[in-house]
Amino acid sequence: MIDRERPLVAINGELIDGASPAVTLKNRYADAVLKAGGVPVAIPPVGGPSDLRRLLERVDGLVLSGGDDFDTARLGLGPTHAAAKPVPSAKQDFDIALAQAALELRVPTLGICYGMQLLGLVGGGSLFQHLPEEWSGKNPHSGGVVHAVTPERGSRLARVVDVPALDVISRHHQAMRDIGARWKVCARDAEGLVEAIELEGDAFVLGVQWHPELAPEGTAHDRLFRALVFAAAQRSIARRYPQVAAQVGGRG
Repeated sequence: MIDRERPLVAINGELIDGASPAVTLKNRYADAVLKAGGVPVAIPPVGGPSDLRRLLERVDGLVLSGGDDFDTARLGLGPTHAAAKPVPSAKQDFDIALAQAALELRVPTLGICYGMQLLGLVGGGSLFQHLPEEWSGKNPHSGGVVHAVTPERGSRLARVVDVPALDVISRHHQAMRDIGARWKVCARDAEGLVEAIELEGDAFVLGVQWHPELAPEGTAHDRLFRALVFAAAQRSIARRYPQVAAQVGGRG
């Protein structure tokens, strides 16, 4: 039986396409949620909009995990770059619908790498499809390179990590070119590349371009998962005890 005192956090997986499609999820994402106090559950890319809503109404939080690239042509954002390795169409379509539904239902959400780009695209942004060709910066970002990012002062990210700078592990060659309305950049690297975005307002929706689940334990990266789980726990309490939540909210 699921421990109702611990929030349930859904995590999207990768799709192995073919005659018998299957979903896979790297344990490091689930481990990070578990260590932060949540109960992780993997979700396969199946079902339609109504199924997604039912799913998101039963979980308390969401991690949009890392993955490969986007088929921008399928999104109406121009030709897909030759260097891109798009995820299967079924996964991309599912993930877009999942992110849209999560934002609509105000589900606490942490997007990681591909997951951050997913949030950015759903929010009306656009991509650099291949940094070596489309970005003037020279710092490497792929292959697990470690580099520094600086949280924007006053951002939710800055409050969560509570450090002036972070050393992060990067595994990407795509990045956000720009972001849509209601979003703000909350971290950049030394060359100005967007490294994190967050949704304006009181909902916990945060995307980071790096991989906090790969960072050593006991670092500021752990706080990202703890913040997600805390927001998910608040959502769980509000849904289970709406009268108490209304009273607390009224005092604020």
